[in-house]
Amino acid sequence: MLQYNFRGLSLSYKNSPVEIREKVALSDIDIQFLINQWKQLEDIQDIFVISTCNRTELYYASETNYQTQLLNDIKNYKKIDFDLSNYFIAFESPEHASEHLFSVALGLESQVVGDLQIINQVKRSYQISADCNIAGTFLHRLLHSIFFTNKKVTQETCFRSGAASTSYASVELIDDFATQIKNPQLLVVGIGEIGSDVVKNLKDNFAGKVTIINRTLEKAKQLAEQTNFDYANWEDLETEIEKADIIVCSVAKNEPLITKKLLEKIKIHSYKYFIDLSMPRSIEPNIEDISGVVLYNIDQIQNKANEALQKRIIAIPDVKAIMHQSLEEFYDWSKEMEISPTIQKLKNALEQIRQEELDRYAKKISDGEMLLIEQITKNMMQKIIKLPTLQLKAACKRGEADSLIEVLSDLFNLEKNNQEKSWIG
Repeated sequence: MLQYNFRGLSLSYKNSPVEIREKVALSDIDIQFLINQWKQLEDIQDIFVISTCNRTELYYASETNYQTQLLNDIKNYKKIDFDLSNYFIAFESPEHASEHLFSVALGLESQVVGDLQIINQVKRSYQISADCNIAGTFLHRLLHSIFFTNKKVTQETCFRSGAASTSYASVELIDDFATQIKNPQLLVVGIGEIGSDVVKNLKDNFAGKVTIINRTLEKAKQLAEQTNFDYANWEDLETEIEKADIIVCSVAKNEPLITKKLLEKIKIHSYKYFIDLSMPRSIEPNIEDISGVVLYNIDQIQNKANEALQKRIIAIPDVKAIMHQSLEEFYDWSKEMEISPTIQKLKNALEQIRQEELDRYAKKISDGEMLLIEQITKNMMQKIIKLPTLQLKAACKRGEADSLIEVLSDLFNLEKNNQEKSWIG
Protein backbone atom coordinates (compact mmCIF):
# COMPACT_ATOMS: atom_id res chain seq x y z
CA MET A 1 0.00 0.00 0.00
CA LEU A 2 1.34 3.43 -0.96
CA GLN A 3 2.03 5.87 1.89
CA TYR A 4 1.75 8.96 -0.32
CA ASN A 5 -1.60 10.71 0.26
CA PHE A 6 -2.81 11.13 -3.32
CA ARG A 7 -6.59 11.64 -3.60
CA GLY A 8 -9.16 12.12 -6.36
CA LEU A 9 -12.64 13.61 -6.86
CA SER A 10 -14.66 12.71 -9.94
CA LEU A 11 -17.88 13.98 -11.51
CA SER A 12 -18.76 12.36 -14.84
CA TYR A 13 -21.53 11.43 -17.26
CA LYS A 14 -21.92 8.19 -15.30
CA ASN A 15 -23.46 9.94 -12.31
CA SER A 16 -24.35 13.45 -13.52
CA PRO A 17 -26.66 14.71 -16.29
CA VAL A 18 -25.44 17.27 -18.80
CA GLU A 19 -27.30 20.06 -16.92
CA ILE A 20 -25.04 19.46 -13.91
CA ARG A 21 -21.84 18.86 -15.89
CA GLU A 22 -22.13 22.10 -17.85
CA LYS A 23 -22.47 24.13 -14.64
CA VAL A 24 -19.39 22.52 -13.10
CA ALA A 25 -17.28 22.58 -16.30
CA LEU A 26 -14.02 24.53 -15.93
CA SER A 27 -12.10 26.35 -18.65
CA ASP A 28 -8.29 26.44 -18.69
CA ILE A 29 -8.46 29.92 -17.13
CA ASP A 30 -10.81 28.62 -14.41
CA ILE A 31 -8.43 25.74 -13.66
CA GLN A 32 -5.42 28.06 -13.43
CA PHE A 33 -7.29 30.38 -11.05
CA LEU A 34 -8.43 27.55 -8.76
CA ILE A 35 -5.05 25.81 -8.72
CA ASN A 36 -3.30 29.05 -7.77
CA GLN A 37 -5.84 29.49 -4.99
CA TRP A 38 -5.53 25.90 -3.72
CA LYS A 39 -1.74 25.79 -3.77
CA GLN A 40 -1.79 28.33 -0.94
CA LEU A 41 -3.20 25.63 1.36
CA GLU A 42 -0.63 24.57 3.92
CA ASP A 43 0.14 20.95 3.02
CA ILE A 44 -1.27 20.45 -0.47
CA GLN A 45 0.72 19.54 -3.58
CA ASP A 46 0.50 17.67 -6.89
CA ILE A 47 -2.77 19.36 -7.90
CA PHE A 48 -4.21 18.17 -11.21
CA VAL A 49 -7.59 19.22 -12.67
CA ILE A 50 -9.22 18.00 -15.88
CA SER A 51 -12.56 19.22 -17.21
CA THR A 52 -14.24 18.05 -20.43
CA CYS A 53 -17.82 17.86 -21.68
CA ASN A 54 -18.15 14.49 -19.93
CA ARG A 55 -16.29 15.00 -16.67
CA THR A 56 -14.67 17.33 -14.15
CA GLU A 57 -12.04 15.72 -11.93
CA LEU A 58 -9.63 16.97 -9.25
CA TYR A 59 -6.55 15.20 -7.92
CA TYR A 60 -4.24 16.36 -5.14
CA ALA A 61 -1.79 15.10 -2.53
CA SER A 62 -2.21 15.99 1.13
CA GLU A 63 -2.45 14.41 4.56
CA THR A 64 -5.53 16.60 5.02
CA ASN A 65 -8.80 15.68 3.30
CA TYR A 66 -9.71 18.91 1.50
CA GLN A 67 -12.77 17.53 -0.30
CA THR A 68 -15.30 19.90 1.31
CA GLN A 69 -13.14 22.98 0.81
CA LEU A 70 -12.25 22.23 -2.83
CA LEU A 71 -15.86 21.56 -3.80
CA ASN A 72 -17.06 24.67 -1.95
CA ASP A 73 -14.43 26.75 -3.76
CA ILE A 74 -15.72 25.49 -7.12
CA LYS A 75 -19.31 26.07 -6.01
CA ASN A 76 -18.58 29.68 -5.00
CA TYR A 77 -16.40 30.40 -8.04
CA LYS A 78 -18.98 29.05 -10.50
CA LYS A 79 -21.94 30.47 -8.49
CA ILE A 80 -23.56 27.03 -8.23
CA ASP A 81 -26.69 26.68 -6.09
CA PHE A 82 -26.59 22.93 -5.32
CA ASP A 83 -24.44 20.61 -3.22
CA LEU A 84 -21.56 19.29 -5.34
CA SER A 85 -20.84 16.48 -2.90
CA ASN A 86 -23.99 14.77 -4.21
CA TYR A 87 -22.30 14.33 -7.59
CA PHE A 88 -18.56 13.96 -6.95
CA ILE A 89 -17.17 10.50 -6.16
CA ALA A 90 -14.10 10.44 -3.88
CA PHE A 91 -11.04 8.23 -4.33
CA GLU A 92 -9.34 8.30 -0.94
CA SER A 93 -6.50 5.84 -1.51
CA PRO A 94 -3.56 6.69 -3.79
CA GLU A 95 -4.01 3.35 -5.57
CA HIS A 96 -7.65 4.03 -6.43
CA ALA A 97 -6.96 7.64 -7.44
CA SER A 98 -3.98 6.65 -9.62
CA GLU A 99 -5.83 3.77 -11.29
CA HIS A 100 -8.87 5.94 -12.00
CA LEU A 101 -6.72 8.65 -13.62
CA PHE A 102 -5.02 5.95 -15.71
CA SER A 103 -8.43 4.64 -16.84
CA VAL A 104 -9.68 8.13 -17.69
CA ALA A 105 -6.58 9.07 -19.67
CA LEU A 106 -6.59 5.83 -21.68
CA GLY A 107 -10.25 6.25 -22.62
CA LEU A 108 -11.57 3.30 -20.61
CA GLU A 109 -13.94 5.63 -18.72
CA SER A 110 -15.03 7.62 -21.79
CA GLN A 111 -18.61 7.74 -23.04
CA VAL A 112 -17.20 6.60 -26.38
CA VAL A 113 -14.78 3.86 -25.34
CA GLY A 114 -11.22 4.66 -26.41
CA ASP A 115 -11.94 8.36 -26.97
CA LEU A 116 -9.08 9.77 -29.07
CA GLN A 117 -9.26 13.27 -27.59
CA ILE A 118 -9.00 12.55 -23.86
CA ILE A 119 -5.22 11.93 -23.79
CA ASN A 120 -4.60 15.38 -25.33
CA GLN A 121 -6.93 16.93 -22.76
CA VAL A 122 -4.93 15.20 -20.00
CA LYS A 123 -1.69 16.55 -21.47
CA ARG A 124 -3.12 20.08 -21.54
CA SER A 125 -4.22 19.83 -17.90
CA TYR A 126 -0.80 18.48 -16.92
CA GLN A 127 0.81 21.49 -18.61
CA ILE A 128 -1.39 23.81 -16.53
CA SER A 129 -0.27 22.10 -13.31
CA ALA A 130 3.36 22.37 -14.42
CA ASP A 131 2.95 26.05 -15.35
CA CYS A 132 1.39 26.71 -11.92
CA ASN A 133 4.43 25.00 -10.33
CA ILE A 134 2.27 22.52 -8.42
CA ALA A 135 3.31 19.27 -10.16
CA GLY A 136 5.70 17.36 -7.91
CA THR A 137 7.76 14.21 -8.37
CA PHE A 138 4.80 11.88 -7.83
CA LEU A 139 2.50 13.60 -10.35
CA HIS A 140 5.27 13.97 -12.94
CA ARG A 141 6.03 10.26 -12.75
CA LEU A 142 2.34 9.28 -12.76
CA LEU A 143 1.51 11.35 -15.86
CA HIS A 144 4.59 10.21 -17.77
CA SER A 145 3.70 6.59 -16.91
CA ILE A 146 0.25 7.26 -18.36
CA PHE A 147 1.64 8.79 -21.56
CA PHE A 148 4.03 5.86 -22.03
CA THR A 149 1.19 3.38 -21.45
CA ASN A 150 -1.06 5.19 -23.94
CA LYS A 151 1.66 4.91 -26.58
CA LYS A 152 2.04 1.21 -25.81
CA VAL A 153 -1.74 0.67 -26.06
CA THR A 154 -1.77 2.44 -29.44
CA GLN A 155 1.11 0.34 -30.76
CA GLU A 156 0.08 -3.07 -29.39
CA THR A 157 -3.75 -3.09 -29.55
CA CYS A 158 -6.56 -1.94 -31.86
CA PHE A 159 -8.05 0.17 -29.05
CA ARG A 160 -7.21 3.41 -30.84
CA SER A 161 -8.11 2.32 -34.37
CA GLY A 162 -11.08 3.76 -36.23
CA ALA A 163 -13.67 6.37 -35.32
CA ALA A 164 -16.04 5.01 -32.68
CA SER A 165 -18.58 7.83 -32.47
CA THR A 166 -20.90 9.24 -35.13
CA SER A 167 -19.24 12.65 -35.10
CA TYR A 168 -15.70 11.20 -35.24
CA ALA A 169 -16.72 8.78 -37.99
CA SER A 170 -18.19 11.72 -39.91
CA VAL A 171 -14.98 13.71 -39.55
CA GLU A 172 -12.97 10.71 -40.72
CA LEU A 173 -15.18 10.47 -43.81
CA ILE A 174 -14.88 14.22 -44.42
CA ASP A 175 -11.09 13.87 -44.28
CA ASP A 176 -11.26 11.05 -46.85
CA PHE A 177 -13.26 13.27 -49.22
CA ALA A 178 -11.07 16.33 -48.59
CA THR A 179 -7.87 14.53 -49.61
CA GLN A 180 -9.34 14.14 -53.11
CA ILE A 181 -10.10 17.87 -53.50
CA LYS A 182 -7.79 20.84 -53.97
CA ASN A 183 -8.73 23.63 -51.50
CA PRO A 184 -11.85 21.81 -50.24
CA GLN A 185 -14.87 23.80 -49.05
CA LEU A 186 -17.09 22.28 -46.38
CA LEU A 187 -20.59 23.38 -45.42
CA VAL A 188 -22.15 22.29 -42.10
CA VAL A 189 -25.92 22.77 -42.05
CA GLY A 190 -27.51 22.62 -38.59
CA ILE A 191 -25.52 22.70 -35.37
CA GLY A 192 -27.45 20.68 -32.84
CA GLU A 193 -25.42 18.36 -30.61
CA ILE A 194 -24.00 16.18 -33.39
CA GLY A 195 -23.47 19.07 -35.83
CA SER A 196 -21.62 21.04 -33.14
CA ASP A 197 -19.46 18.01 -32.33
CA VAL A 198 -18.50 17.66 -36.00
CA VAL A 199 -17.53 21.35 -36.22
CA LYS A 200 -15.49 21.22 -33.00
CA ASN A 201 -13.69 18.07 -34.11
CA LEU A 202 -12.80 19.75 -37.40
CA LYS A 203 -11.11 22.65 -35.59
CA ASP A 204 -7.36 22.66 -36.31
CA ASN A 205 -7.77 19.46 -38.36
CA PHE A 206 -9.39 20.54 -41.66
CA ALA A 207 -7.17 21.98 -44.37
CA GLY A 208 -9.81 24.00 -46.17
CA LYS A 209 -12.67 26.44 -45.70
CA VAL A 210 -15.56 25.60 -43.35
CA THR A 211 -18.86 27.48 -43.36
CA ILE A 212 -21.61 27.04 -40.76
CA ILE A 213 -25.31 27.61 -41.42
CA ASN A 214 -28.00 27.38 -38.76
CA ARG A 215 -31.60 28.57 -38.48
CA THR A 216 -30.54 30.67 -35.49
CA LEU A 217 -27.85 32.95 -36.91
CA GLU A 218 -26.47 33.94 -33.49
CA LYS A 219 -25.72 30.31 -32.63
CA ALA A 220 -23.86 29.84 -35.94
CA LYS A 221 -21.93 33.06 -35.30
CA GLN A 222 -20.87 31.99 -31.79
CA LEU A 223 -19.63 28.57 -32.92
CA ALA A 224 -17.84 30.14 -35.90
CA GLU A 225 -16.02 32.53 -33.57
CA GLN A 226 -15.00 29.66 -31.25
CA THR A 227 -13.55 27.64 -34.13
CA ASN A 228 -12.32 30.40 -36.48
CA PHE A 229 -14.68 29.20 -39.21
CA ASP A 230 -17.09 31.20 -41.40
CA TYR A 231 -20.87 31.40 -41.06
CA ALA A 232 -23.69 32.35 -43.41
CA ASN A 233 -27.38 33.25 -43.30
CA TRP A 234 -30.00 30.51 -43.50
CA GLU A 235 -31.47 32.28 -46.53
CA ASP A 236 -28.19 31.71 -48.40
CA LEU A 237 -28.37 27.91 -48.08
CA GLU A 238 -28.74 27.25 -51.82
CA THR A 239 -25.81 29.53 -52.69
CA GLU A 240 -23.58 27.95 -50.02
CA ILE A 241 -24.43 24.41 -51.21
CA GLU A 242 -23.40 25.41 -54.72
CA LYS A 243 -20.02 26.68 -53.46
CA ALA A 244 -19.29 23.70 -51.18
CA ASP A 245 -17.57 20.44 -52.11
CA ILE A 246 -18.72 18.59 -48.97
CA ILE A 247 -22.06 19.21 -47.25
CA VAL A 248 -22.87 17.86 -43.77
CA CYS A 249 -26.52 18.19 -42.79
CA SER A 250 -27.99 17.52 -39.33
CA VAL A 251 -31.28 19.41 -39.29
CA ALA A 252 -34.29 18.14 -37.33
CA LYS A 253 -37.08 18.34 -39.89
CA ASN A 254 -40.04 16.15 -40.86
CA GLU A 255 -39.46 16.77 -44.57
CA PRO A 256 -36.07 16.67 -46.36
CA LEU A 257 -34.30 20.03 -46.42
CA ILE A 258 -31.99 19.20 -49.34
CA THR A 259 -33.92 17.71 -52.25
CA LYS A 260 -33.23 16.47 -55.74
CA LYS A 261 -35.28 19.39 -57.08
CA LEU A 262 -33.06 21.87 -55.19
CA LEU A 263 -29.83 20.33 -56.47
CA GLU A 264 -31.06 20.24 -60.07
CA LYS A 265 -31.00 24.05 -59.99
CA ILE A 266 -27.33 24.04 -58.91
CA LYS A 267 -24.32 23.75 -61.18
CA ILE A 268 -22.22 20.73 -60.20
CA HIS A 269 -18.85 20.99 -61.89
CA SER A 270 -17.26 17.96 -60.21
CA TYR A 271 -18.22 15.72 -57.31
CA LYS A 272 -20.33 16.92 -54.39
CA TYR A 273 -20.31 14.80 -51.24
CA PHE A 274 -23.31 14.87 -48.91
CA ILE A 275 -23.40 13.44 -45.36
CA ASP A 276 -26.86 13.21 -43.77
CA LEU A 277 -26.65 12.93 -39.97
CA SER A 278 -30.35 13.55 -39.34
CA MET A 279 -33.16 11.26 -38.27
CA PRO A 280 -35.66 11.66 -39.94
CA ARG A 281 -33.36 12.18 -42.91
CA SER A 282 -32.87 15.76 -44.05
CA ILE A 283 -31.52 14.87 -47.52
CA GLU A 284 -33.55 13.03 -50.16
CA PRO A 285 -31.95 9.67 -51.01
CA ASN A 286 -32.61 10.13 -54.73
CA ILE A 287 -30.14 13.05 -55.03
CA GLU A 288 -27.62 10.40 -56.10
CA ASP A 289 -29.55 10.20 -59.37
CA ILE A 290 -27.78 13.45 -60.22
CA SER A 291 -24.40 12.99 -61.85
CA GLY A 292 -21.48 13.77 -59.52
CA VAL A 293 -23.52 13.55 -56.28
CA VAL A 294 -22.52 11.09 -53.54
CA LEU A 295 -24.62 10.62 -50.39
CA TYR A 296 -23.87 8.93 -47.05
CA ASN A 297 -26.65 8.55 -44.47
CA ILE A 298 -26.65 8.15 -40.68
CA ASP A 299 -26.86 4.34 -40.82
CA GLN A 300 -23.76 4.07 -42.97
CA ILE A 301 -21.86 6.41 -40.64
CA GLN A 302 -23.02 4.58 -37.50
CA ASN A 303 -22.15 1.19 -38.98
CA LYS A 304 -18.64 2.46 -39.50
CA ALA A 305 -18.56 3.77 -35.91
CA ASN A 306 -20.01 0.54 -34.49
CA GLU A 307 -17.42 -1.60 -36.25
CA ALA A 308 -14.64 0.51 -34.69
CA LEU A 309 -16.36 0.41 -31.29
CA GLN A 310 -16.61 -3.40 -31.35
CA LYS A 311 -12.89 -3.64 -32.12
CA ARG A 312 -12.17 -1.37 -29.16
CA ILE A 313 -14.41 -3.35 -26.82
CA ILE A 314 -12.65 -6.58 -27.83
CA ALA A 315 -9.31 -4.89 -27.06
CA ILE A 316 -10.31 -3.77 -23.52
CA PRO A 317 -8.82 -6.83 -21.71
CA ASP A 318 -5.48 -6.23 -23.47
CA VAL A 319 -5.59 -2.53 -22.58
CA LYS A 320 -6.32 -3.31 -18.93
CA ALA A 321 -3.47 -5.82 -18.82
CA ILE A 322 -1.03 -3.22 -20.15
CA MET A 323 -2.44 -0.62 -17.75
CA HIS A 324 -2.12 -2.87 -14.68
CA GLN A 325 1.44 -3.76 -15.62
CA SER A 326 2.27 -0.03 -15.82
CA LEU A 327 0.49 0.60 -12.52
CA GLU A 328 2.52 -2.13 -10.82
CA GLU A 329 5.74 -0.57 -12.11
CA PHE A 330 4.54 2.84 -10.93
CA TYR A 331 3.62 1.48 -7.49
CA ASP A 332 7.06 -0.18 -7.20
CA TRP A 333 8.70 3.15 -8.03
CA SER A 334 6.46 4.99 -5.54
CA LYS A 335 7.26 2.52 -2.76
CA GLU A 336 10.98 2.80 -3.47
CA MET A 337 10.69 6.58 -3.30
CA GLU A 338 9.27 6.19 0.22
CA ILE A 339 12.56 4.67 1.37
CA SER A 340 14.82 7.06 -0.58
CA PRO A 341 15.14 9.49 2.39
CA THR A 342 16.33 6.60 4.61
CA ILE A 343 18.86 5.48 1.99
CA GLN A 344 20.09 9.07 1.65
CA LYS A 345 20.38 9.44 5.45
CA LEU A 346 22.35 6.19 5.61
CA LYS A 347 24.68 7.42 2.86
CA ASN A 348 25.14 10.72 4.70
CA ALA A 349 25.88 8.90 8.00
CA LEU A 350 28.50 6.66 6.36
CA GLU A 351 29.98 9.59 4.46
CA GLN A 352 30.33 11.53 7.71
CA ILE A 353 32.21 8.59 9.30
CA ARG A 354 34.43 8.32 6.22
CA GLN A 355 35.26 12.02 6.20
CA GLU A 356 36.00 12.06 9.95
CA GLU A 357 38.46 9.18 9.59
CA LEU A 358 40.14 10.75 6.56
CA ASP A 359 40.52 14.03 8.45
CA ARG A 360 42.27 12.18 11.32
CA TYR A 361 45.03 10.92 9.04
CA ALA A 362 45.17 13.77 6.49
CA LYS A 363 48.39 15.27 7.94
CA LYS A 364 50.19 11.90 8.15
CA ILE A 365 49.95 10.90 4.47
CA SER A 366 50.93 12.42 1.13
CA ASP A 367 48.50 13.92 -1.40
CA GLY A 368 48.95 10.91 -3.67
CA GLU A 369 48.20 8.50 -0.84
CA MET A 370 45.16 10.59 0.11
CA LEU A 371 43.75 10.30 -3.42
CA LEU A 372 44.17 6.52 -3.33
CA ILE A 373 42.59 6.19 0.13
CA GLU A 374 39.76 8.49 -0.98
CA GLN A 375 38.95 6.16 -3.87
CA ILE A 376 39.29 2.99 -1.76
CA THR A 377 36.98 4.26 1.02
CA LYS A 378 34.40 5.50 -1.48
CA ASN A 379 34.31 2.06 -3.13
CA MET A 380 33.99 0.42 0.29
CA MET A 381 31.10 2.70 1.21
CA GLN A 382 29.26 1.91 -2.02
CA LYS A 383 29.59 -1.82 -1.35
CA ILE A 384 28.43 -1.41 2.26
CA ILE A 385 25.34 0.57 1.21
CA LYS A 386 24.43 -1.81 -1.61
CA LEU A 387 22.97 -4.65 0.49
CA PRO A 388 20.78 -2.47 2.78
CA THR A 389 19.47 -0.68 -0.32
CA LEU A 390 18.54 -3.95 -2.05
CA GLN A 391 16.97 -5.25 1.17
CA LEU A 392 14.93 -2.06 1.58
CA LYS A 393 13.68 -2.23 -2.02
CA ALA A 394 12.71 -5.88 -1.58
CA ALA A 395 10.96 -5.05 1.70
CA CYS A 396 9.03 -2.29 -0.10
CA LYS A 397 7.60 -4.76 -2.60
CA ARG A 398 6.55 -6.98 0.30
CA GLY A 399 5.05 -4.01 2.15
CA GLU A 400 7.52 -4.54 5.04
CA ALA A 401 9.79 -1.52 4.64
CA ASP A 402 8.72 0.26 7.84
CA SER A 403 10.31 -2.27 10.20
CA LEU A 404 13.61 -2.30 8.28
CA ILE A 405 13.67 1.52 8.15
CA GLU A 406 13.21 1.55 11.93
CA VAL A 407 16.10 -0.90 12.46
CA LEU A 408 18.47 1.09 10.23
CA SER A 409 17.41 4.37 11.82
CA ASP A 410 18.15 3.03 15.31
CA LEU A 411 21.37 1.31 14.26
CA PHE A 412 22.88 4.40 12.63
CA ASN A 413 20.97 7.01 14.67
CA LEU A 414 19.53 8.40 11.42
CA GLU A 415 16.82 10.41 13.16
CA LYS A 416 19.21 12.40 15.35
CA ASN A 417 18.21 15.59 13.54
CA ASN A 418 14.48 14.76 13.81
CA GLN A 419 14.21 14.26 10.08
CA GLU A 420 10.89 12.78 8.90
CA LYS A 421 10.73 9.15 7.84
CA SER A 422 8.00 9.59 5.26
CA TRP A 423 8.73 10.65 1.71
CA ILE A 424 7.20 13.86 0.42
CA GLY A 425 7.46 14.22 -3.37
